[in-house]
Amino acid sequence: MTAITVTAPARAGGKPLADVRTMFRRNLLRAVRYPGLTLFVVVGPLVMLLLFVYIFGGAFGAGVAPGVAPGAEGRAAYLTYITPSLLVLTVVGAGQSIAISAAMDAAGGIMARFKTMAISPGSALSGQVLGTVVQSIAALVLVLGAAVAIGYRPQADAVDWLALLGVLLLLAVAISWLCVALGLNARSVETASNAPLILLLLPFLGSGFVPVETMPGPVRWFAEHQPFTPIIDTVRGLLAGGVGLDGATVAKAVVWCVLIGVAGYLWARSLYRRERRV
Repeated sequence: MTAITVTAPARAGGKPLADVRTMFRRNLLRAVRYPGLTLFVVVGPLVMLLLFVYIFGGAFGAGVAPGVAPGAEGRAAYLTYITPSLLVLTVVGAGQSIAISAAMDAAGGIMARFKTMAISPGSALSGQVLGTVVQSIAALVLVLGAAVAIGYRPQADAVDWLALLGVLLLLAVAISWLCVALGLNARSVETASNAPLILLLLPFLGSGFVPVETMPGPVRWFAEHQPFTPIIDTVRGLLAGGVGLDGATVAKAVVWCVLIGVAGYLWARSLYRRERRV
């Protein structure tokens, strides 16, 4: 079978911002057309919130907050502990949806067609990332609202809220770029849906659901040095009004987000520019 090489034509000028806005609107329209992807971003964390708080929380709460009695008091303590973790998982879950969208565009030849059009290079990817970030923020509001409705009470002040928004936005951008790359690199849409699962597992292997101090040696070492532990600890500390939060943890969280975002962006850009043979 003869390979057909699709390359982008030379462009004279262009309107990058207008092109990004167009692709951003396209991403939002896709979210409406495929509501299952959007609902997954919110429903998954909400189910986990109810499951872990009302089924496991009574027992787990005594482990994350020494001196807390199992039962209602334990559930309240575990709700406080787990809510920041679920906010991070919400952002990661949104990354899975963008990986699927990118794979659908690549498999359907949409990306190849974009390269032949007079649009700004990379605007197709940037629009997808921007749209996913907006969906992530909307999902975060819903998940946090649900946690507050069942008893969660954050202690953050105005500065903490601004810092929290900055960290979550940075994480959303980083995860979105990485998942775009995973989607473009996948050989099929089914593969793309599974590729980001390792990102969903990492919070479980960190401080997301239990303190790392309770883990055995090798597992604890991994938990302490993987990206999501400082990110979750930073979100948890900011929601607690800075209690137990130090500058080193925040710095690690920011550095990890930047590294993930830069690596994802460079990888996605390389895959997008690569000649696609069909």
